Amino acid sequence: MNITTIQRPASLVAGVCQQLAELIRGGAAEDERWLPAERSLAEKLGVSRTVVREATKRLEQQGLLEIQHGTGIKVVDKLHRPLNESLSLLIPDVAERLQQLNETRLSIEPDAAAFAAQRATKKQILTLRRIQGQLENAPDNTAAIEADIAAHHAIADASGNLIYRLILDSLAEISVASRLRTIGRIGKKTAIEHHARILDAIERHDSDAAREAMREHIQAAGEDMDLASLKSRKSK
Repeated sequence: MNITTIQRPASLVAGVCQQLAELIRGGAAEDERWLPAERSLAEKLGVSRTVVREATKRLEQQGLLEIQHGTGIKVVDKLHRPLNESLSLLIPDVAERLQQLNETRLSIEPDAAAFAAQRATKKQILTLRRIQGQLENAPDNTAAIEADIAAHHAIADASGNLIYRLILDSLAEISVASRLRTIGRIGKKTAIEHHARILDAIERHDSDAAREAMREHIQAAGEDMDLASLKSRKSK
């Protein structure tokens, strides 16, 4: 891991955060999934251990690092964690969370599918095909839900927009809850058919068809969740 001395920016902590974040995003090798010890980091960066400690705490809060006391500082990929953990506090009612999730997905995922149709590489399309096979052959609802979520994330990746993917990662836990109310209630057949249409449009590089297929898929998922029924039961 190539760590260089910080060139005295306005904020040393910000400078350390920036360099470490760039190193992490650069895709270090597996044996570099742990940062050097705090003392070693401070020496290499040319700053105090206090600065390193504050910087690593900030990056932990942002989901890039995980400080394991007595073990070290581990590199992780949990950029979505801050939003994910706040959703249940911000929107405590489950039905309301699911309703807002569906509205958010309708605002984002149709365009993500359209961009994927324009930008997907052959490798990314092969990945989508592989995931579609996993969904079709899923032996149970748990496996089907995992494949369903993986497909949507892969489409976001193929869109070339990292913010789409980050938002979907942030919604991962509540997305499981929504699938439990769709695939868990009515099975995987509808999801398989909808995903096949979306994938076909992406393969044909038809962005309009991909957008419309995704929009119909998410709208149908909202109907299948039967949120009105869930809200009615909670109000009794």
